[in-house]
This record gives sequence, C-alpha cells and structure tokens, in this order.
Amino acid sequence: MSQTPNLLRVLSGETLARPPVWFMRQAGRSLPEYRALRTRAKDFIAFCFDPEMAAEATLQPMRRFPMDAAIVFADILLIPLALGQEVWFEAGEGPRLGELPPISALQDAIEGSTAKLANVGETLSRVRAELEPDRALIGFAGAPWTVATYMLEGRGSQREAARAYAYRHPEALDALLDVLVESTARYLVMQARAGAQVLKLFESWADNLAEDVFERIVIGPHVRIVEKVRAAGVDAPFIGFPRGAGALVASYAAKVPVQAVALDTQASAALGRSIQSGGKAIQGALDNLLLATGGPALDARVERLLAQWSDGPYIFNLGHGVMPETPIENIARVVERVTGRRVEAPVAP
Repeated sequence: MSQTPNLLRVLSGETLARPPVWFMRQAGRSLPEYRALRTRAKDFIAFCFDPEMAAEATLQPMRRFPMDAAIVFADILLIPLALGQEVWFEAGEGPRLGELPPISALQDAIEGSTAKLANVGETLSRVRAELEPDRALIGFAGAPWTVATYMLEGRGSQREAARAYAYRHPEALDALLDVLVESTARYLVMQARAGAQVLKLFESWADNLAEDVFERIVIGPHVRIVEKVRAAGVDAPFIGFPRGAGALVASYAAKVPVQAVALDTQASAALGRSIQSGGKAIQGALDNLLLATGGPALDARVERLLAQWSDGPYIFNLGHGVMPETPIENIARVVERVTGRRVEAPVAP
C-alpha cells in the first residue's frame, strides 16, 4: 500500500510530529554532481528543456538527503520564451530578455505556449516514475508580476522601471498580466497532469508594493490562476510565495485560495501562527545566508523555527533558495536536525 507523502498530508491541514522538509533551489550549484551535469548542456535554456538532464538534476538532491519533496528543475522565464520573447542567460550575470513583443502577439501566442513547454512535462513524468511514492513532486511557475518585471526590464534588476510602468501604464500592465495568468494556468495544469502533486507560485518580487497595487498585481492574478487550474479539474494543492511582501502577507493568506503560504526570512513567529490558525499551512523561513554560514547560530535558528511553528501545519524550508556557495555539510546538518535521520556521506560527483 502506498504511503501519502508527508508534504501532501501537511498541505491537507495535518500537523505532523516532525515537519516535512525540502529546500528551494535544492537542485543546483551547491552540488558538485549538478555542476558536472551542467557542463553537458550548451546553455542553461537547453539544460531546462532536456528532460533527461533536468530529471537527473531534480533527483540529485533526493539521493543525497532525505528530503520529503523534489521540485522540478526548470526556470520561471520559460513562459516568456514560450510566448515569443527572446530569453538567454549571460554567464555570471543572469537572465537577459529581448524586446517585449506587442500585447496582441503575446495574446496570440497563448494557445501554443503550453506545447512549447512540453519537455517540462516529460521531465516531471520521468522524475515521478523514479521517485519513491512517499516523496512528493512539486511543479512550479513564476507568478505573473515577477515574470512581467523581467519581460519589461529585460533582466533582473531593482524592478524600479517595472514598478514605474505599473503606475504609468496600468491598463497595459493589466493586459500583460492577463496573458501571463492564462499561460501560467495552462502550464500548471500540464505539470499536474504530467505528475506534479503540488504546484507552487513564485512571486519573487512582491516587495516594495503599495497595498492597492499589491492587491491588483499580486493577489488578483494569483486568485485567477488558482481558479483557472481548479476549473480544469486539477486539485493539486498550491503553495504561494509572496516574497518580500511583509505585512501584506496576511492579506495574501486570507484572500488567495492556496493551501500553504511560503514565508521569507523576515516573517515573524506571530505571522506564521496567525496563518496557521486561519487554516493554512506555512512554509519557510530559514535564512539562506545562515544556511551557507553554518555554525551554532544555524543550529539555534533551526530549533527556534521548529519550536515556534511545529504545533500547526508546517513545512520546513528556506526564506529563499540555496546559495551556490552553501557547504553540503550544512545542508546535511539541518536536514538531520529536522528529520532525525542521519545523512550518509556525500556521494561522489
């Protein structure tokens, strides 16, 4: 008889004796076997679209650590690419995007966008076939506002130009967000049908937004995505991550029909408990820099997080992704403290 993964149990509202654990960016540059794998791809986009390599990257941390969930190896900027905007990655500098196509062209591209992302579905199917049944598989997408900031600015930045655009051209931004809501919902439906048991929305740039703007460009699009996915018959639970939203996270938790809210490093103990008391699970919020630093402060913070939130539905995770320079022994130490299971010596790359 198959065992329900602990992550799914918590997302259904259960409080477990120990929280499930997984880390954002657990598959990636902190692992030597990932760095070796990466050399086989001509570029990062090709890596994401190679199901064999992306599945291997997804599974690598699962072999090292007793994580409760794998998250598919992909990138939030695959949707702009599928919609017809040029996307590439500059070594050592990050993503670059070409000129934003006209809204009409983006609207016309929605219908075929999911087919262009079919390789991500194949990656999920490959991982699900190999992953143990008691470990969950997470699919994800970048949330519309975050993806829009890259599409508008052409790169990662302080997002000031995108925020100014939101004020100066609200109707144009809303039209772009509508395109991204529809294409993202279709993408997530495809992921669920390919084997993803949990869906996560990464709103990485939810900071520095006024409350009314946050309601319009973060909360509204998230609500519509979940509603569209549900209308397609997909019941996989959602995790929403409004990173940097501060006090507005409470409004997000109350209004967006996700099953869990991922919290960033600044989240208070009281905020997490309030969300739990409202009937939702929480995830986070260990500082990824502290994970990289290690030492007694890391041990103390892990224990504090467990003490303050383990009385309700809680998923142990970071407030942001694993940093490339994070020592593997630090990851192993935290996972051991959370799970109570010894992590074996690292596998050879």
